[in-house]
Amino acid sequence: MVNTAIMGQGYVGLPLAQGLANTGRQSLVLGFDVFEHVVKNLNAGKSHIDDISDAELAVMLGQGYRATSNPADIALANTVVICVPTPLHDSGEPDLSYVVSATQLIADNMSPGTLVILESTTYPGTTEELVRPMLEKGGRELDKDFYLAFSPERIDPGNKNFKITNTPKIVGGSSEESTKRALAFYEQFIETVVSAVGTREAETAKLLENTYRHINIALINEMAIFCNELGIDVWEVVRLASSKPYGFQAFYPGPGVGGHCIPVDPNYLSYEVKRRLGRPFRFIEMATDVNTGMPAYVVGRVQDILNDHSKSLRGANVLLLGMTYKPDIADMRESPSAEVAELLVEKGAITKYYDPHVEVFKHHDLVINGEKNLDAALEQADIVIVLQNHKAYDFDSIVKKSKVIFDTRGTLRAPNVVRL
Repeated sequence: MVNTAIMGQGYVGLPLAQGLANTGRQSLVLGFDVFEHVVKNLNAGKSHIDDISDAELAVMLGQGYRATSNPADIALANTVVICVPTPLHDSGEPDLSYVVSATQLIADNMSPGTLVILESTTYPGTTEELVRPMLEKGGRELDKDFYLAFSPERIDPGNKNFKITNTPKIVGGSSEESTKRALAFYEQFIETVVSAVGTREAETAKLLENTYRHINIALINEMAIFCNELGIDVWEVVRLASSKPYGFQAFYPGPGVGGHCIPVDPNYLSYEVKRRLGRPFRFIEMATDVNTGMPAYVVGRVQDILNDHSKSLRGANVLLLGMTYKPDIADMRESPSAEVAELLVEKGAITKYYDPHVEVFKHHDLVINGEKNLDAALEQADIVIVLQNHKAYDFDSIVKKSKVIFDTRGTLRAPNVVRL
């Protein structure tokens, strides 16, 4: 019997379960989740993430997939994969409580010889210093009673070109045998599997990927701020620089950074550097300052634009287009649009939004119901802010019906459009 249990059935765990179920080689794919309503809906064929449709979930259920919240079911698995969130505390320090809880459930219920793989993004050393000791309690030994590896998730929600099967997978084990077994596990359903020399290198590789993006986005965001003050079109600058066929990769400015990875992962690396070496990772700290400051910068620009039209921000009708952190999905995790909305409300603006992917917007104590009639909302708005360029938007029509637009995505060109 070849059975796998996946701890966490969110944006990472459920696509992983799909990839395994589709192989036809698994007798049972267990999707473990602590939320009973998630388990109930999944077993009823109702998906809660954009990347897995109800029809695809129905196929999975016919291929041996089953959701569960019963820890005793972990004993049925030969392999257990941890795909739980790794957020930050309010202090900015890593919160590994979900990893600890999942690992404890595994330690209490796993069968002898189980391969345990951590996929949750974390700081270097977590697999060896946190997960391994928990699994070793009670006298269990690595390579005898269990095997352990780290393989960073690379899920990109909404990406139609790169799914779990054709995105290369990094695998680093706590031992040579653990690496060998983890490689064999992923090679069942992933086209390219890349072996790492150890868990720390695999953990750090994921942090490098997202720190690279975090820093370069901060660079172009700060360029956008300076270009505006100098009267230079930053979008044209990026277009021209992109004509160079080597040595340049285009990044684009925006209202901030969102999603679970870029706003979070670099802080894990920064935390570990400061904890172990006693000094800051200055690039990450500077990039964080720039990117987290963009929502306030956007609101400041909106205030200036309204002033140019003899309007005050307080009492102005402001319409936001796009609340999600990426286009064409419903994912609101860490979306900078949330902070933009909150700041506008704090400054007294009558803030509304239209987003076909988000019915109700909630952020802290702020709750806003989405507008149903876009034309009516555009007519009432003193200014429209494009925060996300969903394909569902007819921007030609939006431009014609809007008094003035502040475009943070560089999508539009018209006399009544001001670009970031």
